[in-house]
Amino acid sequence: MKFSSRITIGTKEVSESGRVFVIAEAGVNHGGDMALAKEMIDVATEAGADAVKFQNFKAQGLILQGVDKAPYQKKTSAANETQYDMLKRLEVKKSQNIMLQEYCAQKGILFLSTPFEEESLNELSDMDIPAIKIAATDLTNIQFLRQVAKKGKPIILSAGMCYLEEVSKALEAISEFNKDIILLQCTANYPIRDFEVNLRVIRTFQKEFNILTGYSDHSVGIGAAPYAVAAGARLIEKHFTLSRKLEGPDQKASVEPDELKEMITRIRKVEEYLGNSIKTPTLSEQFTRRSLQKCLVAKTRIKCGERFTEDNLTAKRTNGVGISAVYYDDVVGRQADRDYEADTIIEVE
Repeated sequence: MKFSSRITIGTKEVSESGRVFVIAEAGVNHGGDMALAKEMIDVATEAGADAVKFQNFKAQGLILQGVDKAPYQKKTSAANETQYDMLKRLEVKKSQNIMLQEYCAQKGILFLSTPFEEESLNELSDMDIPAIKIAATDLTNIQFLRQVAKKGKPIILSAGMCYLEEVSKALEAISEFNKDIILLQCTANYPIRDFEVNLRVIRTFQKEFNILTGYSDHSVGIGAAPYAVAAGARLIEKHFTLSRKLEGPDQKASVEPDELKEMITRIRKVEEYLGNSIKTPTLSEQFTRRSLQKCLVAKTRIKCGERFTEDNLTAKRTNGVGISAVYYDDVVGRQADRDYEADTIIEVE
């Protein structure tokens, strides 16, 4: 399998050398209230996110009636409500998606959404969204993965709740039709404990699949996201909310507006710290190097024709003038072509 090393999402490029792409995950935290959803778009834009992402599903095509909620959902929403009823209540219409997409365009932020079944996938594809996010729940849904891949859009794939073998099978299914994939490490609980973050998996994905990687962060607060960038993530996704006091299954695991802004600030700072992978003196170091690094000088008096040796050579700071001490082995054994007094800078052709 071979995957794209550069992927364009809207006007943004995701690559190993490019700026980290940050998705503010609104999910269903708007509770079906479109005014609230627009306010969340405002928050994501103000925080400096590259995209704001929602979730789209038709309960009838997603889940059988009577299915229990996930354990975390029972803790964060009405326990006596079925998962079907909860999802039915949180459905978003295509007309509402179009309205949100247009509002995002006005605000200068990308609109993304996760489809959870084929009808929603087709609706979002018709809207020409710039990328399609596949939730961890569908990583093992091979039929759906192929349906998404055939849409020809960049794919962001969350790898929660799964084994490495399942990730490999998912990538095989997608890569037959689509090479533009960003693979996210994810631990699919809301929230997760610190020891469940497992950022080293990002490196495992890079080694196993030679693929662009990211991190879908369900840790508490600002949490692991900035550290994931240091671990190699080129895309970060984080749930956010206007207030964790609001009703909804994902509110408690989400960051609030000030935290979202601070998280993105920290991510950008980590990027600045990481710099590039080329080891060379920085511009400021060039001047420091001249003052502090050492060059070869005569340790004692050296006569013309005498050989340079360990006994008559040493290294001292010379303000950058002369032969760097790193070339010591190249100078030892050569003959002096003139007389040198002690502390004279060595010059050889």
